[in-house]
Amino acid sequence: MFSQANMLYPKLFADLENARWNMATDIDWDKFDGSLLTDEQALTIKMNAITEWSALPATEMFLRDNRDDTDFSAFMSVWFYEEQKHSLVMIEYLRRFKPEFVPTEAELAAVRFEFDEAPALETLMLHFCGEMRLTQWYKQAAGWHTEPVIKQIYHILSKDEARHGGAYLKYMKKAIANFGDKAKLAFAKIGILMASSARAGKPMHPTNLHVNKEQYPMDTVQSRLPNPEWLEHWLNFQIDFNIDKEKLVIRTIFNNLSNLFNETISNVSDLSKLRKQFMSNLAIGTV
Repeated sequence: MFSQANMLYPKLFADLENARWNMATDIDWDKFDGSLLTDEQALTIKMNAITEWSALPATEMFLRDNRDDTDFSAFMSVWFYEEQKHSLVMIEYLRRFKPEFVPTEAELAAVRFEFDEAPALETLMLHFCGEMRLTQWYKQAAGWHTEPVIKQIYHILSKDEARHGGAYLKYMKKAIANFGDKAKLAFAKIGILMASSARAGKPMHPTNLHVNKEQYPMDTVQSRLPNPEWLEHWLNFQIDFNIDKEKLVIRTIFNNLSNLFNETISNVSDLSKLRKQFMSNLAIGTV
């Protein structure tokens, strides 16, 4: 069941390598139009660059909590590279065109802190949902920006995040094949959390969730940004990530879980019923 033939990393590496873009040659730097970039927009780019830098502690967490999963840990080499590249391309954009907004090393270092240990399956699902949400956030950001080069960059990053979500989904399928209802229960539990963003009253994304009890309340990535209130303002008043866009993310989560579980999931209630069923199945199996 755990033979090398079942490893996903070699194929994912090849697929992502084929889709990889070059920061020097694939970004149309010469099309920059300074008249279409405001300080307000530049500040959001800075905040996104810092947020993307948090892939560093996330990778450290993944490697720590998946010591027994060589396949997934190897995939982290690709995910980490591409996520840090997202931060780097936004920093490069600012360096070229708005150098006063380039994040300092201290601002980048601030989002590197230790995450508490967490169940690997739940974390996998959490980051799958995060990639699905970030895909849509960056699409909206591309539409909100007026300067053509940063619009192009956000479109490229959105496609990367979608590919990352697809990779996580493959590991979720593998987890179900290996662990059955245990994996399904973990995915259903996080699916309910991530689909309940409206009730939570805040963005549901790994960078906005508490991850270190000892450092609470300074234990979210967003709390360590120069402006901790930035994310909500960006979503609600700048890129207009409205309820219809959020519903699209939730439908994507439900559709993928429907395919994974071979069940119809249309709402949180459906997912809650399945969660109870998975719990019952596991309880019966331990008798």
